[in-house]
Amino acid sequence: MAEEQMEEAASSAAASGTPFQLQFDKPIPFQIKLAEWNPEKDLLAMVTDDSKVLLHRFNWQRLWTISPGKYITSICWSPDGKIVALGTEDGFVLLHDVENGKMLRSIKSHDVAIVCLNWAEDEPLSRTDKADLLSYEDRTTRFFPPAPVMPRIGGLNSGDTGLADDNEEAIQAFSSASCQRFNILCTGDKDGCICFSIFGIFPVGKININKVPIHVQSSGKRTSYRLQDVSISKVSLSRNLHQLVLLCSGKLINTDNLSLSNDISVGVHCLHLDTSIFSNRKNELHQVSQQASSIQDLVEVVRASISMMSKQWSNAMNLFHEKFSALPSLLTANGMESSSEDEFMSLLFGTHTSPALHQFLVNSLGEAGLKRIAKTIESAGKELRIVVSEHLQPAVEIISFRLAELRGLARWRSRFQNIGLDEKLMDGVTERAGMLVVQVERFSRVAATVLYLGIIFFSELVVIFLKFLLDKDPIKQLLETDQIFEWDIDTAKHVEQLVVFGGFTDTQFLERSLAKQFSELEESLKEAFLMPFTTISSQIHCQGLLPLYPVTSSGALSSTSTPASIAFYKDKDSQHNASSYSSTDYICFKIPDGSLNLRNFVAVIKDFCSSRSTSSIPSLSGFLLHIPVEYECVDLSLYKDNQVVLLLSGKSSSESAGRSWMVMLQTENLSFSQLSRTFPANYYNLQELEALELQLDTDYGKVRSIPHPLSTPLAVSASRGVACVFSSRRHALVYILDEDEDEDEDEGSEME
Repeated sequence: MAEEQMEEAASSAAASGTPFQLQFDKPIPFQIKLAEWNPEKDLLAMVTDDSKVLLHRFNWQRLWTISPGKYITSICWSPDGKIVALGTEDGFVLLHDVENGKMLRSIKSHDVAIVCLNWAEDEPLSRTDKADLLSYEDRTTRFFPPAPVMPRIGGLNSGDTGLADDNEEAIQAFSSASCQRFNILCTGDKDGCICFSIFGIFPVGKININKVPIHVQSSGKRTSYRLQDVSISKVSLSRNLHQLVLLCSGKLINTDNLSLSNDISVGVHCLHLDTSIFSNRKNELHQVSQQASSIQDLVEVVRASISMMSKQWSNAMNLFHEKFSALPSLLTANGMESSSEDEFMSLLFGTHTSPALHQFLVNSLGEAGLKRIAKTIESAGKELRIVVSEHLQPAVEIISFRLAELRGLARWRSRFQNIGLDEKLMDGVTERAGMLVVQVERFSRVAATVLYLGIIFFSELVVIFLKFLLDKDPIKQLLETDQIFEWDIDTAKHVEQLVVFGGFTDTQFLERSLAKQFSELEESLKEAFLMPFTTISSQIHCQGLLPLYPVTSSGALSSTSTPASIAFYKDKDSQHNASSYSSTDYICFKIPDGSLNLRNFVAVIKDFCSSRSTSSIPSLSGFLLHIPVEYECVDLSLYKDNQVVLLLSGKSSSESAGRSWMVMLQTENLSFSQLSRTFPANYYNLQELEALELQLDTDYGKVRSIPHPLSTPLAVSASRGVACVFSSRRHALVYILDEDEDEDEDEGSEME
């Protein structure tokens, strides 16, 4: 259905007060465990219990289904809605194209399960001072044709490179970072690590919350803490990229006085991290990541090209050696001590042909065998030329150019030294890229020589060609990493003299093979790109800590199963002021029954961290919301305009069993009370907040009755104004959140 048709359908449904009826195309025997609306389109991505990923339109038309082959633990969309990111149990981030579900990238960013994802995009330019902004053009497209893609020739594939070689156009568009707004993908795992990737592909930072020092002012005294056995449950990066708020479970340790740490310090905590380095240096980071991510793509093309050439040539040589394997046996059977190479040299210089060699050429090999070998060698040679000319050589040349661009940026120390772009390291990696260009040229010349001899296979030079391949295979040697080449003294002196004129300082590079030179380039790239990674990581600090509630059981400590939501809302003052940006953070979560001696409570807190540029720090405040005893909150989500959506399901032991409610509250209409930022003796102080009773006939929000018992997840779209809920009996219902509905018309569509 087209976008206009879907909008008309949504308007019609809102006018009639009836939610859309959503229906699967066929019966499915699984439950939905994760769901997320596309931020730009009427699309809903869902993950099933067996980790299938489904994409549906607003009318429940299924667009595609994929099985990534890994257990999916988290999901989110890119800010432009073109990519769906999946976190896996074994620490991979999988990026899939919204158009067809094809995998664009597979990135190993964690060692354990990724339990939460958040992809934040920088706000449009809001500063009036343009002097701080860099005008930068990616000049690569001015000097080079479009970047090469993975080679695929003769039925061979390039292997597992982390890139999807069957979705080339999408990859090129995805890698074109110059046309994207600056954005960062945050990923959190169950061992307390958070990774940051620019454009979702270039890793730029990683922090381990277990090792982050936490300093808190308490009663005029500074106290140091750290968290132990941390598991991240939620992360949210502000739109101006200044702050990161996260929820995690773990044990809070007083490092100034370890004796004060006890069992009550084990709980769920909220942390505020200062990530202003992303905002302050976003222009520089944009440029570096743009070049680096493209270089990493091209490195995979080079790797695949070398791997494929090695396979192609190996297949051809296997046939060659198979045909000539009978000759040594014939020589031995005839009592001769000469080698195959000696026999062909004798034939070359016109001496006698031994009976063994004659028997081999006439009976074992024959004319048909010679033709087959010639055809195989010629075919392999053509494929090698295609890979070199269309994939390997252009990839290496563009890598060299992009590294030269980064080398130039590294010399702008005032801008790029603070983000770890090291001039010396970039000099070294640029030189190694230049050496690889020379190695590719040498490989082309050697391959051309060998293949020329192959073309004149049946001439008088046939024995030279055979001797060439039997004695030493130069193509094979160049494609192996452990080969060392000898070169004459005059050439060595000439290379050393070129250093004065700007030649390579490493004058031994001709001793290395093509594969070995590529391996050294990879190591240099890792070292050069690790420097920004570690530099940025060291500039991310903890600015605040708020213990939320203690937990006593291991099940409750797994905070990923507890409903929670974090959001940043742009303040009204900054909505009309283009020269400033300020936002308010909201944190909403369910308090497990029994914790803090509370049962059936939801907490809402705001102003834990603030981006306001005023001298006064906003007061931390919040409220507690008591859910009616016959219901339980199964999920919740913060919505636009400071609203919160609660999903309530009737308890099986109550009269409300089988009935549920979706409640949307405007938090501005509720009474917030101040919450102390100082630590009491027992850490937790949420009891200071005012407790409000939730009335299902409330007039300060919207209440929608649902005639089914509900289960997680709750998927809310602020951009489309809709919510999708799932019943335990495999019903799916979509509600228009900004329109009222009649309770008696509230029906769902059963998943068939």
